[in-house]
Amino acid sequence: MANVKEFSVEEKLSSLVTLQKIESKLDEIHILKGELPMEVADLEDEITGLKARQTRIEEEINGVTEFIGQRNEAIKEAQALIKKYEKQSTNVKNNREFEAINKEMEMQQLEVKLAEKHIKDATEEIAEKAVVLEKAKKNISAKEGVLNTKKSELEKIIAANEKEEKHFNKLASEAKSHVDNRLLASYEKIRKSYRNGLAVVAVERDACGGCFNAIPPQKQSEIKQHKKVMVCENCGRILVDEELANAVEVK
Repeated sequence: MANVKEFSVEEKLSSLVTLQKIESKLDEIHILKGELPMEVADLEDEITGLKARQTRIEEEINGVTEFIGQRNEAIKEAQALIKKYEKQSTNVKNNREFEAINKEMEMQQLEVKLAEKHIKDATEEIAEKAVVLEKAKKNISAKEGVLNTKKSELEKIIAANEKEEKHFNKLASEAKSHVDNRLLASYEKIRKSYRNGLAVVAVERDACGGCFNAIPPQKQSEIKQHKKVMVCENCGRILVDEELANAVEVK
């Protein structure tokens, strides 16, 4: 940043007017973009969340499918034991052995029935999760369609104004280099305070060009002298005379 002593108050005011006009041009470009940058970012975040949910559902389905596989293996093992006990029952030596084998067979039959119930419940659970998964996929697809449309719109606006935006950003940097840090900080603070971004305004028809509050003749005279930076007592904006404001042209 250049030394303050190198620039007179008039030069600093002129630079502020230049900067204001340049940044107002940039504001116009940003208005063209509207809410699109925010909408694109929000949609991208939402799609990321939806995809995470889709992955979670798919993992849950895989887990239940694995559980069904385990239950089917348990059924096979139980059925193999039943056959084994049936074969052993033909060679029993007494009632005690017969009853013991029958008990083991009944236990394995219960294991089969329990496993079949688990499989039935798990299959129903998969069907329910499949419906939720399909809805999630359709939702993602719809959101991605909207995102692509908005991205395309934003890219067209950016492409159409990219050269102009770069040009004005360069001019803004040059104008800032002619204003000391303290004054620049005040300018930026005022600019952020108002939706229209106007921090430097001209006195028009004896009133502040920002809030339209009347400016006393004595103060108008001081503003025209360019000996110090004057601000509106009502809105706090930096005031300049119309002659200085009109003398600055931004191409």
